Amino acid sequence: MADLARLPIGRTVWLTGLSGAGKSTTAEWLARELRDRGMTILELDGDVLRDGISSELGFDDEDRAEAVRRAGEIALLAARQGITSLVSLVSPHRGPRDGVRARHDELGVAFFEVHIATPLSVCEERDPKALYALARSNASAQMTGIQQPYEDPLHPELCISTQGRSVAEVGQAILEVILRSS
Repeated sequence: MADLARLPIGRTVWLTGLSGAGKSTTAEWLARELRDRGMTILELDGDVLRDGISSELGFDDEDRAEAVRRAGEIALLAARQGITSLVSLVSPHRGPRDGVRARHDELGVAFFEVHIATPLSVCEERDPKALYALARSNASAQMTGIQQPYEDPLHPELCISTQGRSVAEVGQAILEVILRSS
């Protein structure tokens, strides 16, 4: 019987922040860089997950927590195969993110929380999906940063803004954190 302790272990890099902060763009840059270094990468983007595995979930606190839990469990499945997951998900509440970290710790899988701390005003200027404009015109909307709060991580491995930085600069800073601990 194979020694389970010798199975490859991947890691999870969790990019959290407001919509339009630069999470997905940064994750795409990181994926290319890490693949160029020979790593197997799984990209878990919040929009893509909401189109499929989490399509029935809404935007209330319970559904948002479930979306975070699902992404975390998928990342853990990938880690057991030696895959590094890049999760780009608003994940606005600290508790569910901390729950994902705890599950990773419990299973001995490295977890890197990266807060893409781009200011709300910059995210609103970018507004690539026109979500902020819609939220500002609709008081019943459930937009993080407008009608719903975003809870900053208390102890992320890295906190960085994309404001005034290139994608490569932000990605390189994250890459250094990952490589330092490998």
